[in-house]
Amino acid sequence: IYLIKIPHKTINYRAHTHLRKSDAQKRFGKIEQQAESLTFPFEYLFGADGGFEVWLDRILEIRTEPDNEKKALKQNLRDQKKKWLQNIEYYEFPMVTLAEDTSANAVCTIFETLNRTGVKLSVFDLLAARFWPEDVRLRDLWDRVKADDPIILEFEVDPYYVLQAVALFAARAAPSCKRKDVLEMDVSQIKAGWDQVVKGLSDFLKILRNDCGVILPQWMPYNTILIPAAATLAAVTNAKGPDVAAIRSKLKRWFWCSVFSQSYERAPNSQSMKDYGELLRWIHGGDLPQTIAEFSFDPSVLRQITPRQRAVYRGVIAVMLRNGARDLHKGDVITASLIQQDHIDDHHVFPQAYLATAYPDTSNTLRDCVLNRTLIDRETNIRISKRSPSDYLSEIEAKIGSAILHSILSSHLLPIGIDSPLRRDSWDEFLDSRQNLIVRQIFEVTQ
Repeated sequence: IYLIKIPHKTINYRAHTHLRKSDAQKRFGKIEQQAESLTFPFEYLFGADGGFEVWLDRILEIRTEPDNEKKALKQNLRDQKKKWLQNIEYYEFPMVTLAEDTSANAVCTIFETLNRTGVKLSVFDLLAARFWPEDVRLRDLWDRVKADDPIILEFEVDPYYVLQAVALFAARAAPSCKRKDVLEMDVSQIKAGWDQVVKGLSDFLKILRNDCGVILPQWMPYNTILIPAAATLAAVTNAKGPDVAAIRSKLKRWFWCSVFSQSYERAPNSQSMKDYGELLRWIHGGDLPQTIAEFSFDPSVLRQITPRQRAVYRGVIAVMLRNGARDLHKGDVITASLIQQDHIDDHHVFPQAYLATAYPDTSNTLRDCVLNRTLIDRETNIRISKRSPSDYLSEIEAKIGSAILHSILSSHLLPIGIDSPLRRDSWDEFLDSRQNLIVRQIFEVTQ
């Protein structure tokens, strides 16, 4: 929350609800910046560094207005503080006073009841409270996961998914991961399943990162697909030797079929329960899971897949990364660290501005479809701008040579050769060629 000076020497209240801490520190972290913009850091409100009045004196010492203007400014800021911030300072929080001899179970019951009628708590919060008197500290368990399994932290996994996987793995009756069943879990289920599920989750994320091209959370087609995978790996934790490789291979095929059939688009909890049972039967010699047995994919759908169609779009990006997609700027294989370092993101192969001029009848969906997208670093994307593919590729080729350029394009599943659609700026032929290259890879990973 800030007090910011705006034109005509008046003061306005503004709340920045989406400003990251690092951005706020950069823009307003120094007292000189606060003095210039008349920005009051909300964290000082309750007395940090002397509170509002000390902050006010400090910024007035820095500002250069004449004394009479400073005096008016000081009064205006105080008025705004009284109008907007004093209500927060004097806000009365509701509370319930309990007797010292109230049992821990009663405290947890009251805690759940009160919060269910106010701010909604997560399932994790409710179970953390419920299990506390039974000496199971869910928050401590989760903190340990984040410390011991960094890949789970890197992929920003919600701890609720772990609880859902535990509910499947340690079910008392028919496995279920619906909210009701997760809430009804008891301590023995957590003790029986937590460690195994966490290991299964960590192992599956490593499979996705190392073998499937899902190297960052932003390219995860479905987060809910982690639930049955973690539970399945928890259930086969004793597998050894070639069985481990066989299980990994089956999980990868199931993952790709699930992504490109969009099986988790609806009722993900029901799908998780179904897949968990079918995966275990398949691993132990049973029939193929239905998702695999009935898998089909219409290649033409790629012309309608834009970033809005999250699963298939991200799946195609993952297929490119699995294929060893290389950076157009440096020629290095694209990794998670390189994406962050060089600001690599998905951009258009045929720039939209170029298409608007050269192929004006092209629909917005087709311009933005996954066939016309690949991973490009920010510097290269700026250089590409609205130029035709033949133009910007010729420039790159003059610097790195044909062989390296062809290798990079091929790694992105883009057509190569001096007579390729890219070198002739042939939009329709490019779509056909790219579609064939991507579909070939899709069928390779799903068969």
